[in-house]
Amino acid sequence: MTQRDRDRLVVLKQVQKRQITQQQGGEQLGYTERHVRRLLKKLKGEGDKAILHGLRGRPSNRRRSAKEREAIVRILSQEVYQGFGPTLAAEYLAQKHKIEVGREALRQIMLAAQLWRGSKRRMETVHQWRERKHSRGEMVQWDTSEHNWLEGRSAEKLYLIHMIDDATSELTARFVRSDSNQENLRMLESYLQRHGRPVAFYTDKASLFQTAPKTPRDQKELPRQEREPLPPTQIGRALRELGIAWLAAHSPQAKGRVERSFQTAQDRLVKGLRVAGAKSLAEANRYLEAEFLPWWNQHLQVVPANPIDAHRPLDPQHDLAASLSVVKTRQVANDYTIRFEAKVYQIARQDIRAGLRGASVRIESRLDGTLQVRFQQHYLAVSPCALPLKHKLEAPAVRKPRPARAASSARKQEHHDFLAAPAPFPLWKAAHIDRTRTTDTLEE
Repeated sequence: MTQRDRDRLVVLKQVQKRQITQQQGGEQLGYTERHVRRLLKKLKGEGDKAILHGLRGRPSNRRRSAKEREAIVRILSQEVYQGFGPTLAAEYLAQKHKIEVGREALRQIMLAAQLWRGSKRRMETVHQWRERKHSRGEMVQWDTSEHNWLEGRSAEKLYLIHMIDDATSELTARFVRSDSNQENLRMLESYLQRHGRPVAFYTDKASLFQTAPKTPRDQKELPRQEREPLPPTQIGRALRELGIAWLAAHSPQAKGRVERSFQTAQDRLVKGLRVAGAKSLAEANRYLEAEFLPWWNQHLQVVPANPIDAHRPLDPQHDLAASLSVVKTRQVANDYTIRFEAKVYQIARQDIRAGLRGASVRIESRLDGTLQVRFQQHYLAVSPCALPLKHKLEAPAVRKPRPARAASSARKQEHHDFLAAPAPFPLWKAAHIDRTRTTDTLEE
């Protein structure tokens, strides 16, 4: 008997002893006077146990038979269902095995079979969530998650890009091989073609969305107000050309809606891919489009406060292919050629116009692999041409030292002999000779 049962018994005995009326007792117990009289009659015949319900301690009539419980445990013991919780397991039992069982009943079965262990709830710091936007398309949160989505069934690494509407939690997602400009631009193109242009995208401060300032090590980084404006990234430029605002989150908690969506995906989506046997990028995206996204948008999507859709259609002046491309600028040479990615492109003769020589042109590497060159508002026809040959400078020949020549000349030999022979007369004597008094010959 519980404490609640004891409290009810005290009130009934007060009524039985006429300390309070049946109406007062019914108000305290939450019963009608008729039910109070029924309990008093039962109390007189059965004693204190009359307060207990007659079905207490008896198994429920809806209790699953031992055979059904064994079948459920056998199914959920398979390796493919490892880590499933009661809610997800109940859905897969109904879809794959045609076994309808309630979530709480299945929780008790899984606890008894030690297939699942509930976690204790802890009191966390109260955090006041930001209010949702009022209209669909007013703000869309955009992020990428790196995770072992295929659990080692494939050697390639996959990334999951999420775009979740802040007002409705409507999800658009795709698996990609790299978190690059091209893949994110393709995701943006898919979203714009399906829903239109939202008012703003809400992302983190990754290098895909914001250019990081470069500061030397010996200098302090300037405050944001004093910095010179940095050029936009490829995605930032595309959003600006399409008239879509970009908002930066200062912390992961600020974009909590998309972060929590990744937590759900890393649980349910990973297990769903395991059951589906997905082993490649194509199979993962096929399951994502056919199973996971419909389930998400059916069960987790909410109704916005304002039914007006804030998405805007693409206007005729919006060239989606041009905006969603990787854009570079190059200078036109005097021979009307441009260099781009180690190649030389010749501008067609019919597209040559005044001011083109030496001017800067916009080169668009589009998502379909084509290359477009634009000067002012006109696109130019270009064709690749051969690179000019570079004249290689030959290294100067190294001069070998000449061998010393032998003195074969007779004149040089005579000069040598003359210098080597002893002098016939001392030089100091010759200096003291008086030529006025002597003959032309020298005599001792």
